[in-house]
Amino acid sequence: MRFTASPSQQALQKRLQHEFANPKLLVQGLTHRSFAVDHNERLEFLGDSVLNLAVAGLLYDELGQQPEGDLSRARAHLVKQDTLHKLAVGLGLPEMLLLGEGEARSGGRSRPSILADALEAVIGAVYLDAGFDKANLLVRRLFKDVQVNPQMTAIGRDPKTELQEWLQGRKMQLPIYTVVATTGAAHVQTFEVECKINEFGHAERGIGGSRRVGEQAAATAMLVFVKTRSA
Repeated sequence: MRFTASPSQQALQKRLQHEFANPKLLVQGLTHRSFAVDHNERLEFLGDSVLNLAVAGLLYDELGQQPEGDLSRARAHLVKQDTLHKLAVGLGLPEMLLLGEGEARSGGRSRPSILADALEAVIGAVYLDAGFDKANLLVRRLFKDVQVNPQMTAIGRDPKTELQEWLQGRKMQLPIYTVVATTGAAHVQTFEVECKINEFGHAERGIGGSRRVGEQAAATAMLVFVKTRSA
């Protein structure tokens, strides 16, 4: 039997300006781990990479004369949790999320980390459904009202961006971030993230209440290591 999207999911597709050939992908993108085993975390992982590539292309077009470090800082500003949360709210994702009862009661529909992750998962779903070109167009539509200008590059660096620039300045490969453990109930999860630099054969770990916070904590620890090593 062919799967049919609900009226609210069909309305979301209109807002996305993308009609899914496989609507199940959209449903999975909206499904939190507290609701079902077939949740959106794998799609979020995929969508994160698609989003970063699409935003990198956008910045290259808009700020192409800026040096690499400035472009990296601008990208970090655009793909941070606060920005993605606002975009998710604008799409009406809070009402669309599929949450377990405990997560819903604890305010999961308004939790920035859950909404940011869901937006990335939806981007990943569009990528799987129709390829990068369609996902790239979606990202550009999402960010069309977000101001992109050279002043963005003056924003202070977060640990992930600082580590990336430190490595790029030495012609080294970028770090690899991996979620190695997730603990706690679905509505109060803690993420342990590993940051590994292959050329050093070394990894550091960080812990946070979301994947992004865990990545920043791991990057902070790695910065201490690389700066001590190079001192």
